[in-house]
Amino acid sequence: MTEVVLDRPVARTAPVLFALAVFTSASLVFVVQPMVAKLILPKLGGSAAVWNTSMVFFQAALLAGYAYAHALQRVRSLRAQVGVHLAALALAALFLPLRVSGVLGDPPPDAPIVWLLGVLALSVGAPFAVLSATAPLLQAWYARVRAGEPDAANPYVLYAASNLGSFLALLAYPVLLEPLLRLQSQTAVWTGGYLVFVVMMLGLAALAWRSRDAAVADEPLTRSEPIAWKRRLVWLLMAAAPSSLMLGVTSYLSTDVASAPFLWVVPLALYLLTFVIAFQAKPLISPGIALLAHALIVPVCVSWLPFNTTLPTLLQFVVHLSAFFATALVCHQALAARRPPADRLTEFYLWLSLGGVVGGAFTALVAPVVFDVVREYPLVLVLAALARSRAAGPLGRRDWILLAAAVAVCSIAPAMLALLKAHPALARFYEWKTGVMLGHALLLVAAVCAILVRGRPVLFTVVLAVMSMSAQGLAGQFNWIESKRSFFGVLRIARYDDVRYGPVHVLMHGSTMHGAEIVDPKNRCVPMLYYATTTPIGQAMLKVQNHKPAAVVGVVGLGTGTLATYKRAADSLTYYEIDPLVERFARDPNRFGFISRCAEGPVGVVLGDARLSLAHEPADKFDLLVIDAFSSDSVPVHLLTEEALRGYLRVLKPDGVVLLHLSNRNLEITTPAIAAARAVGAPAMLSAFKAKDKRSPMIEASTEALIVARSEEGLRAFQGDSRWWVPPATETRAWTDDYTNLIGAMWRDMKADAEDARKRAALQSR
Repeated sequence: MTEVVLDRPVARTAPVLFALAVFTSASLVFVVQPMVAKLILPKLGGSAAVWNTSMVFFQAALLAGYAYAHALQRVRSLRAQVGVHLAALALAALFLPLRVSGVLGDPPPDAPIVWLLGVLALSVGAPFAVLSATAPLLQAWYARVRAGEPDAANPYVLYAASNLGSFLALLAYPVLLEPLLRLQSQTAVWTGGYLVFVVMMLGLAALAWRSRDAAVADEPLTRSEPIAWKRRLVWLLMAAAPSSLMLGVTSYLSTDVASAPFLWVVPLALYLLTFVIAFQAKPLISPGIALLAHALIVPVCVSWLPFNTTLPTLLQFVVHLSAFFATALVCHQALAARRPPADRLTEFYLWLSLGGVVGGAFTALVAPVVFDVVREYPLVLVLAALARSRAAGPLGRRDWILLAAAVAVCSIAPAMLALLKAHPALARFYEWKTGVMLGHALLLVAAVCAILVRGRPVLFTVVLAVMSMSAQGLAGQFNWIESKRSFFGVLRIARYDDVRYGPVHVLMHGSTMHGAEIVDPKNRCVPMLYYATTTPIGQAMLKVQNHKPAAVVGVVGLGTGTLATYKRAADSLTYYEIDPLVERFARDPNRFGFISRCAEGPVGVVLGDARLSLAHEPADKFDLLVIDAFSSDSVPVHLLTEEALRGYLRVLKPDGVVLLHLSNRNLEITTPAIAAARAVGAPAMLSAFKAKDKRSPMIEASTEALIVARSEEGLRAFQGDSRWWVPPATETRAWTDDYTNLIGAMWRDMKADAEDARKRAALQSR
C-alpha cells in the first residue's frame, strides 16, 4: 500500500488546520440549533417540546451526515473524497441564508410534530447534514494524511476539538449572539461563517493535493478485524442513554421546575462537554472520579425526583444537571474505552449517531404518547447505571445483604401509605411532614447501600430502581386527581383543601397553576387566582363591562376558562388556545365547569398559535383582549414583541384595551412590555396586585399586568383608579420578532429578588 506523505512544512501545519476546521464546523452545527429553534418557536407557542423535537431532527440529520461520511470513506482516492465533499458543501449553500420554509403553511394543532420535522428538513436539513459529516470525514482524512506520524493512530482527539467548538458555540448563543444581534443578523453571521468554513475546506483540499503520492493511495488504511454486532449494540445503547437523558432532563426541568427557553441549551452544552472530556488524550476527569461522582449524586437525584414542588429551584437545577452530567460522562467514557481502530472510525460515529437518534426519539416522540407524566427521565437515569464498569470477582454475601437492606428500607414508606389507605381512621395519627421526613431518612439509608454496591452495576441499578419506586410512592400523598400529556406539556388536576371554600380543583401545567375551581356547587363559579375580581385581570373585565353592555372579549390562553364566569348573555367571549388537550379539560364539566356551567351563552375557542389566529381576525373587533398564554412558567416571547403588540392594537376597537399578564417567577418581562408599548406609540398603565389572604392562597394570586390602548380614550376607566398608574420610562430595549434578551430578563428578576430580600431583612432588624 502507498501511504500519503506530507512535505515537512505542510506536516507541521496539518494538525492545526484540521483542528481549526473541525472546531469551526462543529461551532456552526451547534449554534444553528438554538437559532433555528428560535425562528420556529413562535409558530408553536414556545414549549420545551419544540426544542426536544427539533433536537431529534438534528440528531437524525447528524445520522444522515455520518452515514454519508461512512459511505464516502469507501471511495479509495482521498482526492475524490475531498472533491465530492466540496461539491456537497457548495450544493448545501443554495439553501442559505437560513429561513423558515413556508411550503407547509401554518402548523396544524393536531399534528405539530410532523409539521415541525418537515419545516426543519426543508429549512436547514441540507447544510446541517453536510456540516455534520465534516467532523468524522476530517478525522478519517487526518489519519491518512498523517500516516507514519505518532498522532495518526488516534484521530479521536479531533473529536474533542469538535465537541469543544460545539460547547462554546452553545454558550455563546444565549450570552452573546441572542442579546447583541437581531435574528436576521444572526443568520447573516452564520452564513458568513459557513462561507469561511468552505474556504478552510479549500485549503485542506490544497493540502491533500500537495501530499506526495495522494493520487495513488489505493487503500485508505490497513483494515482491522470486522466489528461484532454485540459490540455495535453496546455502542448504540451507551450512546442512546445520554441522548435520551439530555432531552429527559430538559423536559423535567422545564415542566416541573422552571421554564425558560435559553436554559434548554444547558443540558445540550453539558452533553457535549462530556464528549470533550471522554475523548481527550488526557481526560480532565478520570473514569474513576466520574464513576464515584455518579454513585454519589444519582441516588440523591432519584430520591428527590417526585418532590419538585417542595425543594428550592436552584438546588434542583444543580442536582439534576449534576446527575445528568455524571451519567453522560460515565457512558461516554465507556464508549471512548471501546472505540475501534482509526480505519473503523466513521462506522463508530455512525453507530453513536444512531444511538443518539434512538435515545432522542424515545424521549421526544415515544414517551409523550406512552407516559402521562415525565417518566422517561427517571427510567433512563436508572437504566443508564448499567454502563458502569464491573468490579472483579463474583457477588459476595456482603453484596446480597446490602441489596436486601435497600429493598427493605425502601418498602416501609409505600407499605405505610397502603396501610393508611386501607384504614382511613389511622390517618388522624399521621402527619404528612413527619411521613416525608421519615421517607427521606429511609431513602438516605438506601442511597448508602447503593454507594457501597457501586462496583456491581446490576445491583446498583436494582437499588436505584427500588429507591425510585419508593420515592414515587411517598410522593403519592400529593392529591393528584388526573394527569394527561400532549406535545405542549403535562396537564395535571390536583385537589387542594382551602380553609374558606373547602375542596378546590387546580389545573397545573408543570409547576404553574392555570386556574382553580371550587368543588362546592354553591361557590363553583367564583373566579379565583389571577382572575379574581380584585386582580388586574378581574378589574379590567369589570371596567370594560361597566362601559359596554355587550362587550367583545378575546383571551389568549384558555387554562380552565375562568374568565367565562364573567360572561353575560350579551357579551362575546373567544379564547385562543394552542393545545387541544387544554380545551378538552376546560370544556369537560366533569373536570372544570366555568365554560359549561358558569358562562351565560356560548364561549368560542380557536385552536392554533394566537398571533397567527388573531392575524385572521377583522380590525376593530375587541373591547378587551387579554394575553394570558403561559406554558408552565415559560414565556412565549413572540407574544410580547413590538410586532405582536401592533397586531393586538389592530384588532382593538378605538376605545379598546389589551391586557398583558406579566406575572413570572423567573424572568422580569414587565420593562420589555413597557418598552414595546412606547415603541409603537401606545399609551399604557401598569398594575401590581399583592394577594392579601395568606391563609387561603387559592382565593386570589399576586398579579402584575400592563394595559395598552390605541388612544387615551381607552384608558379613561383606569385613570381614576389608584391601583393603576402610568409606568416610568425604561432603558430596557423593547423585544421584537428579531430580538429578545432572556438573559437580561433573568438578571433583572434576580436583582429585584435580592432587593426585596434586603428590604425584608432591614424591616426585621428594626
